[in-house]
Amino acid sequence: MPHPEAAPAPASEPAAEGWPTAPGTTALSVSLPEVDPVVRHWRARYDTAAAHGGTAHVTVLYPFLHRDRVDAPVRAALRRLFAAHAAFPATFARCGRFPGVLYLVPEPDDPLRALTKAVVEQWPHHPPYGGVLGDVDPHLTVANSGGEAVHAAIEADLARRLPVTARVAAVDLVAYDGRRWRQWLRFPLGTDDADGATGATGTHGS
Repeated sequence: MPHPEAAPAPASEPAAEGWPTAPGTTALSVSLPEVDPVVRHWRARYDTAAAHGGTAHVTVLYPFLHRDRVDAPVRAALRRLFAAHAAFPATFARCGRFPGVLYLVPEPDDPLRALTKAVVEQWPHHPPYGGVLGDVDPHLTVANSGGEAVHAAIEADLARRLPVTARVAAVDLVAYDGRRWRQWLRFPLGTDDADGATGATGTHGS
């Protein structure tokens, strides 16, 4: 079974762990620039998704609607949905493990779960990871390659650098262009900004 953080790849190529991502695929995620300096070195070496762009992040929903389907009504619905959720702090103080994966645990994780639940309730045909992985805990992947010894060394290094607290104030809609994940739109939390989603530039992993 593929892990959610397998490297995205064009539909014609299998992802590193068998999880293909076609151009135009989108995802909703929370960018965490406060945490990125702590994990950037390790992610660059051992997180296969990092090669396809992006800073440290927690995925809210992958995959979401194809980019061509994200029209004005969808954008408005996303803006309203996320505006109904207040911004919140998330602290990363410890590591967790999936099989073959080392990640940071966001605490509390209830607000992140609530964001995912709200999106899935509005778009029930787009469950997290296509519904094939069940209930996946919110997480910030640090390494999904390298093996157990490497993960143990990373965890020991991170123990000296944690905790780190980040303010979660927006959700990004990111899109895969066939080579990289790129930020597209940003939806603020806890605001009824009449201007709607803001544009975003740069790259961001899923």
